[in-house]
Amino acid sequence: MVELSKKSNLLEQKSYHYSLQDVASPNLYREIYPYTDVPKITFNHRRVPYGMPEDIFITDTSFRDGQQSQTPYSVKQIVELYKMLSRLGGPNGIIRQTEMFVYTEKDREAIHECMDLGLKFPEITTWIRAKEEDFELVKELGIKETGILTSCSDYHIFNKLHMTRSEVIDHYLATVYKAFEHGIMPRCHLEDTTRADFYGFVLPFVTKLQEMSRDAGIPVKFRVCDTMGYGVPYSGTALPRSVPGIIYGLQHYADIPSSMIEWHGHNDFYKAVVNASTAWLYGAAAVNCSLLGIGERTGNVPLEAMVFEYASLKGDLGGMDPTVITEIAEYFKSEMGYNIPVQTPFVGKYFNVTRAGIHADGLLKDEEIYNIFDTGKLLNRPATVTVSATSGLAGIAFWVNDHYRLEEEDFIDKRDPLVAKLKEWVDAEYAQGRITLISDDELEKLVDLHAPGRFKKVV
Repeated sequence: MVELSKKSNLLEQKSYHYSLQDVASPNLYREIYPYTDVPKITFNHRRVPYGMPEDIFITDTSFRDGQQSQTPYSVKQIVELYKMLSRLGGPNGIIRQTEMFVYTEKDREAIHECMDLGLKFPEITTWIRAKEEDFELVKELGIKETGILTSCSDYHIFNKLHMTRSEVIDHYLATVYKAFEHGIMPRCHLEDTTRADFYGFVLPFVTKLQEMSRDAGIPVKFRVCDTMGYGVPYSGTALPRSVPGIIYGLQHYADIPSSMIEWHGHNDFYKAVVNASTAWLYGAAAVNCSLLGIGERTGNVPLEAMVFEYASLKGDLGGMDPTVITEIAEYFKSEMGYNIPVQTPFVGKYFNVTRAGIHADGLLKDEEIYNIFDTGKLLNRPATVTVSATSGLAGIAFWVNDHYRLEEEDFIDKRDPLVAKLKEWVDAEYAQGRITLISDDELEKLVDLHAPGRFKKVV
């Protein structure tokens, strides 16, 4: 059958119908995933077109995937972080949804308190087990959408669930039917898609779900889960690892609209962010993230990273307030005792701090030379330096200007006699074998000694 595509405005063949391949033994893609060796990236040189939706957005899993990977959050912590997520996402709801557990009294208390705030975004959704009592809980809470685990790879179907493909599809369809009976929109988590038989299982499964959805008059959302971080963003790569191929295939062969496709990735091979961006570019409306990337094993897609990816791709922040990212990082450190690695982009202590003297000299002349963007404006984190053996005169001068928050007209430069005095002391420290950075307190005392009253104390 030939139809005019609303997406490309071209005549396209619509004769692709994939039937379930109910194999007798699991397909574990051993040529790609040998387990005793590094996973292989294979190419078939089939390229699919970009197709980024007009409306792309972020969803959050900080209170589900993020929370289950460390000490459970208190109700107060969940509520405070939820409020900050809302402020970060802005009035247009670029951070569209967040998902929560419903199992314990504490989980439900947190949901009630967040809902009582009356915030439009992010919408609260849940993640549940496929049990009748869980559906009842979701309905009682007034939640409109819930995630349901629907594992897709033969690793899970055969080796974990001990079912055949046809048996597991029947089980999943019955579970989704329960959601429909309760009037709840199901979000099917296609676990381990990047190790699944895309044509032999994934497409037949989601096609059946689409048929059920049309009959029930309730949409089904699909969360594509790169559970082990195996996805690759490169054009021309072969399934099951190809992120472009997966997203394009769901749209083109199963007629799933972009608005119903969400990408959920992990960072096992350092590809979480680029895979999420690739999912957007090829047609997924949503990318699922967690604050600071906290999640299973190496973590999820860092939400703060996708804030800036969004702005880079769309040309503006869409009403988001990125300064809240700094507040969130401070809250994790001070209220939750979370240790953020110091070099983590956007949130680490040293992400925009330079130690090298030659770099500090550049910062002193023009901050833009060595700072990624105006971090003072966008993150409320001005560029700064730490003083060490390699800071030089320029680094020390920059530290004085920054630490005492001098106006530009009052800046001192590296020729100032005070800078020479400070450098003399710093050099002597390292000549005696010191290996640690110079602290702000030490430098303050030296400034008080050599230039008493010259600068106003920083509170």
